[in-house]
Amino acid sequence: MSRQQLIALAVAALLALSAALYFSTQRNAAREVHGVPILPSLSSELNTVTSLSVLKGSPTPSVTVHKQGEQWTVAERANYPADVPKLRKLLLSLSDAKILEEKTANPANYSIIGVEDPTKPGATGAQIELIGKEGKHDLIVGKPVEQGNFVRRVGEKSSYIVEPGISFEAEPRYWIDTHLLDISADKIQSIQLKPETGPAYTLRRVSEPAPATATQPQPAAPATPATPATPEKVATPGSSTAPAAAAAPTATAPPAATAPPAATAPPAATAPSKFVLEGVPSGRQAADSNVLAPSSSTFGNLDDDDVAPVGDIDFSKPSTVTLALADGSVITLTGAAVGEKRWIQVAAPKDASLSAKTSGRAFEIANYRYDQIFKPLEQLLVPRPAPSAKPAPLGTSPPHSAKKPAAAPKP
Repeated sequence: MSRQQLIALAVAALLALSAALYFSTQRNAAREVHGVPILPSLSSELNTVTSLSVLKGSPTPSVTVHKQGEQWTVAERANYPADVPKLRKLLLSLSDAKILEEKTANPANYSIIGVEDPTKPGATGAQIELIGKEGKHDLIVGKPVEQGNFVRRVGEKSSYIVEPGISFEAEPRYWIDTHLLDISADKIQSIQLKPETGPAYTLRRVSEPAPATATQPQPAAPATPATPATPEKVATPGSSTAPAAAAAPTATAPPAATAPPAATAPPAATAPSKFVLEGVPSGRQAADSNVLAPSSSTFGNLDDDDVAPVGDIDFSKPSTVTLALADGSVITLTGAAVGEKRWIQVAAPKDASLSAKTSGRAFEIANYRYDQIFKPLEQLLVPRPAPSAKPAPLGTSPPHSAKKPAAAPKP
């Protein structure tokens, strides 16, 4: 074998060894990604995040939840307060997501698992963009798989499966703080309704007279009979000595009767009350007070489904409810039906916090809650009696009358 052949064999062996080492290194590197956080530095930056955006089907974010001063707000809802627990849950799931395995790096296969460019119309996945103290984190979240999701970091070719799963919404309405009002029924003193159509009325709380309680006389203690006195002993005539008169025993006085303990007065209770209806039409009667009283679910724990600027909602044909509360405050709800949706405005002049939250905004609420709040007068009245059937004219038999059976023939 010539020297040139030996050199060629040596070079070939060196190349083969280098290739083997390279592929071995790549396999080891692929195995090492298992269990690695998909966003490694996020856990140390969670408290510095100031903005979270979701992009889906457009280069413009569909949702941006950002920090304004000390409050998180939704930019697409005129900076209305955001649902902070939902935001915190998403940030933690992004921080906790770890790579389970590496998947395709071929762009032609991205759409199969939902990690194609999320800014293109019709994209399956969505891009989450975080802005923190140390910069941006961008992650494309694709279709769910097993207990996790397919994901791809923006600007990289490789895609992965991560666990646990990453769940979020791409519509602004699902990011707002939905808690709107919580008015306890026992704090309401009056309700005035002026509906869009139909008669107005007032429900007013009035005190009921407390039932009279008669005082029961206490029975007298029985008297103890006195012990009769023993007669005094008299000296006998002719006796040498006349004994001194024996002292009569003292009668035992009966023990003094113990007076029964005075009854303890019960603690003062809140005077019972009920609601009465003002504005009952002539010839009609108000329903029972239990029907007139607002239920605990009418104004309590009232949530909103969406929020919009007042100018975007047609309130040209409003219904108005005014609540007077026990503390002297007044809350006014103005409602409007727009298509299939129900919207209200909230005015609370004496509640600065609520006014700051509701001023200039309209709130969509569930239809059934709207119907409870803006209840028409007819629902507070005793139903009209059903019309009686007209008597049949004389000489005519009523319809479907039973005929008398024919007499049986005599034997």
